[in-house]
Amino acid sequence: MSAYDGLPESVTEVFGEESTAERAYDLLTVDVPPASWITALTTARDALGCTYFDWLSAVDEPGTGIRVCAHVVALGGGGAEEGGSPRRLLVRTTVPHAAPVLPTAVEVYAGAGWHERETHEMFGVDFTGHPHLVPLLLPENFEGHPLRKDFVLAARVAKAWPGAKEPGESHDGGPKRRQMLPPGVPDPNEWGPLKGQLPP
Repeated sequence: MSAYDGLPESVTEVFGEESTAERAYDLLTVDVPPASWITALTTARDALGCTYFDWLSAVDEPGTGIRVCAHVVALGGGGAEEGGSPRRLLVRTTVPHAAPVLPTAVEVYAGAGWHERETHEMFGVDFTGHPHLVPLLLPENFEGHPLRKDFVLAARVAKAWPGAKEPGESHDGGPKRRQMLPPGVPDPNEWGPLKGQLPP
């Protein structure tokens, strides 16, 4: 029996004391503390045979932090010559919003380079030791991290919500109901080109 087959029960033996794991469908998910991030990825590659790096990204979870996830695969679970099916592993860690910092995984999985650049741009996670952590998708003068929950959707402030009238409004100039702002749109009196110029 391989180390992969003993998971999630033996997760603390394979990934360390503070790690947890669960299996859902054909995906094994292992959560590790940020200090064990590189060790966990190295263990996945060397001890579990997850030599294929699929992707790395993040999720902003308000009140918890930014959860960074790396999906790696052991191709041909029991060995390609044995015709085994791929074994999928999701390694996750959570970094605080105030200091989203992780060491780069480029030395473990070379393919993580571009994924870390994108995650740095979109979520603001700083991957220390990354050889070229520069913008990948956004213009160089772009401010903020657009996939974080606290990012203001400026396009919705600059461009009015579609439709001249709200549903139920009359064309005769009757009383108007209070206009609702769609999710993610700040009050135009608090942010944007008309800040402080509109009646409350």
